[in-house]
Amino acid sequence: MSDYEEYERKCNLIREENKALLGDFESWLLSKGLSAATVKKHRENIDFYINEFLLYENPKCAFEGIDEIGMFLGYWFIRKAMWANESNIKSNATSLKKFYDFMMERDEVDPEAVKDMKERIKEDLPEWVATMKRYDDPSLDAEDVWRW
Repeated sequence: MSDYEEYERKCNLIREENKALLGDFESWLLSKGLSAATVKKHRENIDFYINEFLLYENPKCAFEGIDEIGMFLGYWFIRKAMWANESNIKSNATSLKKFYDFMMERDEVDPEAVKDMKERIKEDLPEWVATMKRYDDPSLDAEDVWRW
């Protein structure tokens, strides 16, 4: 089996797991009293995160993605999602917090990891938004956009 075939095999297995996970997440959100439109938006955001970002290079399961939030919102989403803007970065941050609360309730992620992720979002969200604005500024060179 080639490396690409192995990659595709892993991605397909994870996508199947993710399908069930997204359905459970949707039900969990509805049980929390969220509107159908809000649930749909959270599901779309998480679908993109777990089925695009986490499978992009080295396939990861959803529970493994809790440590990838900064790379996603601060870099990958800005570069890969043509709809990236301040509102969508914030919306995705909210969806990710809800998703990992859901995963924590299922005992699939550590509560301390969820706490750390939420703290990272709180601290880094302003810089992620600023990075997105620099990225959209045609007068800036790439080295002026990414402040690592």
